[in-house]
Amino acid sequence: MSLNAVNPALVPPGVAPVAQPAQPAGGRRGETAVQGPSFGEVLRSTTQTPGVEFSRHALQRLERRGIELGEQTLARLTDGVDRAAGKGSRESVVFVDGTAFVVSVRNRTVITAVDPEHMREHVFTNIDSAVIA
Repeated sequence: MSLNAVNPALVPPGVAPVAQPAQPAGGRRGETAVQGPSFGEVLRSTTQTPGVEFSRHALQRLERRGIELGEQTLARLTDGVDRAAGKGSRESVVFVDGTAFVVSVRNRTVITAVDPEHMREHVFTNIDSAVIA
């Protein structure tokens, strides 16, 4: 009996039997070739917490005000954004070593940054949380 044969008992009356597709050469029946990333790779990429991005405005503020961002500062900023996200915040101000970062938590984007020297002049509006990281 051929692998492409159709059992006539399984075909409803009035319907022409449809031949089964030919089996791929060298493959097993029901097995398909795997393409793309593995399940483990997809799982790792979706469970890893992304860092934060900086808007053009925030980058200009950092440069103009001479605010240095080291790995430790970025890690603390990212942790603060993660904590704000865990509480359901949308817009937050995250304080790291006296520098205030206004962050869109949903987009994980720093909107602006204010150093301690300029902090006295600023009022933070449209935020729903504050995090000290």
